[in-house]
Amino acid sequence: MSLSVIDRLGAWDKTFSQRIRVAENPGLIRTLAALYAHSGDSWFWIIGLAIVWLLGNDAWKSRSMILGLGVIITAVLVLTLKFTIRRKRPYGEWGSIYRITDPHSFPSGHAARAAMLAVLASNFGVFWFSLTLTIWAPLVALARVAMGLHYLSDIIAGMLIGVLIGVVILGFI
Repeated sequence: MSLSVIDRLGAWDKTFSQRIRVAENPGLIRTLAALYAHSGDSWFWIIGLAIVWLLGNDAWKSRSMILGLGVIITAVLVLTLKFTIRRKRPYGEWGSIYRITDPHSFPSGHAARAAMLAVLASNFGVFWFSLTLTIWAPLVALARVAMGLHYLSDIIAGMLIGVLIGVVILGFI
């Protein structure tokens, strides 16, 4: 019996995701992947943006407000989709806090948040900030797969959602 295109894509998604997984392999690559996987946490960004808002000049206060609003909008949209779709995360031990608080993987909130932040940063006129987030965003997304928390399709969908949210927010500012 022949597999449908959807079944073949799903099988490829799981196979590819497993191939780049490093969660069970100690070493520098795993350490870097874990660091990038955590660097997209929403709490990290909310705290960091609050500090920037408190200590920054007027331009950075404005930027931090826009980015913070983006983080909140992204979280609400992604969590709504996750708890509607309910795709289980790949099996694994690493990232138990994510597995407990959010057992669903599709779409990736970290990938969505990272892409949204990069899109917004591209409009701020601060080259170093834009470049940093543009490089950082796909690394966060891939690290989520490498650490066994997502499938490739989760991060692709997340990044597309993040870009869309970023573009919509830019339309309002």
